[in-house]
Amino acid sequence: MGSSSATTSSPTAARLPEGGPSILVGVAGGIAAYKAADVVGALRRRGARVTVLLSRNAARFVSPLALRTLSGRPVGEDLFDEPAEWGVGHVTLAKEADAFVVVAATADLIARLAAGEAGDFVTAAALVYHPKPLLLAPAMNTAMWRHPAVRANLRTLRARGARILDPASGLLACGDVGDGKLPDPAVIAGEAWALARPDARPGAGAELAGRRVLVTAGPTREALDPVRFLSNPSSGRMGYQVAAACRDLGAEVTLVSGPVELPDPPGVRVVRVVSAREMLEACRGPFTRAHALIACAAVSDWRPARPSGSKVKKTGRGASLRLEPNPDILFTLSRAKGRRVLVGFAAETDDLLANARAKLERKRLDLLVANPVDGGRGFGSEANEAWILAPGAEPRHFGPGPKSELAALLARDVADLLRRRG
Repeated sequence: MGSSSATTSSPTAARLPEGGPSILVGVAGGIAAYKAADVVGALRRRGARVTVLLSRNAARFVSPLALRTLSGRPVGEDLFDEPAEWGVGHVTLAKEADAFVVVAATADLIARLAAGEAGDFVTAAALVYHPKPLLLAPAMNTAMWRHPAVRANLRTLRARGARILDPASGLLACGDVGDGKLPDPAVIAGEAWALARPDARPGAGAELAGRRVLVTAGPTREALDPVRFLSNPSSGRMGYQVAAACRDLGAEVTLVSGPVELPDPPGVRVVRVVSAREMLEACRGPFTRAHALIACAAVSDWRPARPSGSKVKKTGRGASLRLEPNPDILFTLSRAKGRRVLVGFAAETDDLLANARAKLERKRLDLLVANPVDGGRGFGSEANEAWILAPGAEPRHFGPGPKSELAALLARDVADLLRRRG
């Protein structure tokens, strides 16, 4: 795409201040254990001090060397061969940890945690960590996930304060299709970070403390009839990551979300809507109280002029559809901008930077994130590529990279803009 040649500079990696929280990552012995590496990397990029502990079979599925390299610290593999600097490692690490997340929690490990066993690093440290809330990210076959014994063990752990992430649905490693996939590693890292809450400790990661941030996310849907609608492929991941990143910096966050298949980020007020007009109305109140608006939602520009109250039947002939424009949410709100920081997104297939600059000026934005959506980039992916534009500045290029990293970068940019405005 012609606009890609306009790159002039590259932003530094988005990192929170050093001295971040101490997070234990326990890894279970299941096929999804290799994704623990992504969780460790995401937490390190946020500024966490990460220590990895392995269950008794985890090393069969993921390399301890890889985890040691990514975490920058020794890996707990054998209770009887602890690194000398740890002392009684499973006790010391658990007492010092701000959060403890178990990745790819198998049915076996869940059962042993529920029974209070202490036969490996993960289970032993979990006993010492109590009563702080353990975070579990399960991964297993659908039949195992739904088995009454597993459900009972999960109820036991929840009763003791554990937090359980719902597994995703899809094609499993065994070939079955259903519930049991490990949640998105970026989501797991975000949940662990939220538990650690570095913003609650004075002087650490609180750049947005006392600030109110409004975020929009996901697509909108415009009904054609009771069973059909106009929409787009937005997954909402970018907006949800932005909401979590602002929360992690201490902000009070309201997330107005179109229809997506994502769990509510902990510590974020979520308002669910469907259409563009519903999204605008849901934003009006929070916007009056907000210090910043980050508009990530992919809002439908058009809606049917006369949606049918009943299903439109096939006739074998062509049909015409009259459309009318939806309200421009960001433009509408920008007319009452005041001292607020406004951030917009632009998905473009042609003349990326030229179109983005025009939108930046027209909507009185402080930042605009321009995303190319050609060649498989853009909607629905775990990663993003973007040019970040600001008035009077050269565009900064990001990625391709995880959406969580772009979200962290934007949250820090918003914090910096608000700090300069006082």
